[in-house]
Amino acid sequence: TLKFFISVAIAAGRRLAHRLFNGEKDNRLLYENIPTVVFSHPPLGTTGLTEREAVDKFGRDNIKVYTSNFTNMYFAMTTYKEKTIMKLICAGKDEKVVGIHILGMGADEMLQGFAVCVRAGLTKKQFDECVAIHPTAAEELVTMR
Repeated sequence: TLKFFISVAIAAGRRLAHRLFNGEKDNRLLYENIPTVVFSHPPLGTTGLTEREAVDKFGRDNIKVYTSNFTNMYFAMTTYKEKTIMKLICAGKDEKVVGIHILGMGADEMLQGFAVCVRAGLTKKQFDECVAIHPTAAEELVTMR
């Protein structure tokens, strides 16, 4: 399903203007893998396929799901321990990353960069090869096992 938000409308409008006025006939918005964030507390972000969509598209035997559930370092010294939950969905034997879902503090900021990874078709191996920035919540996405 398509999720239309302001940023999607702006991006589509810009591409339309380039087609109409700059002669860029192939300048079209690709609607798959558009990141979406719910700016709640904590924020929830998603890009790519859900687990169910990945199963429907690739088959249960052709996907692998990695998850992480932890307390963000921000809450280390507080009595309130808000959890961060992450899910990385990979498809095929090369484990192409086809979906990322994050619930927790910083999800909105993290997702922008990781959405580029999904759009670019990066694999789990490429995520694993990335040197994690410690201590950050984002490091979980490149250290999941």
